[in-house]
Amino acid sequence: MSMHEVSALLWAERELLDVLVFKLETEQLLLTAGKTRWLPRATGEIEKIQSKLSEVNLALAVEVSIVAAEWDLPEDSSLLQLADSDAAEDVWREILVSHHKALTSSLTELAGLRDSNEHLIRSAIRSTQETLADANGSAAVYNASGATHSGRATARLIDKEL
Repeated sequence: MSMHEVSALLWAERELLDVLVFKLETEQLLLTAGKTRWLPRATGEIEKIQSKLSEVNLALAVEVSIVAAEWDLPEDSSLLQLADSDAAEDVWREILVSHHKALTSSLTELAGLRDSNEHLIRSAIRSTQETLADANGSAAVYNASGATHSGRATARLIDKEL
């Protein structure tokens, strides 16, 4: 009966990872569009999903350790170790390998989205800092001789009739 629970928890984990991919893609679209107003909400939703994932992972670890004990394997056995066990029936072997492939694929996709979003956030922060520095007049600019000149350019009136 425990293998049924393991499979159900693996499906739950896969579904949560799929929702997490969706939320990270949504966050990426918000970042790309510059709609920072909604970033705290998107981040909060991502944190809720991560919390649910932690709960599912804990329950899964418990169920996997029960199955491993039943099959005379170490309690911290991985999905592939369970699948490679002589005690695993062909159906369960196929199911475990399928879950492992799907989870690995989802985690790879999530890592890419996380890295991309982090890059977008860092770029936005850098852009904001540069804008604030320019607004304060503290950014240095090059003058006609190639030297740096700090301060704001002022408007000049040119009288062409002279």
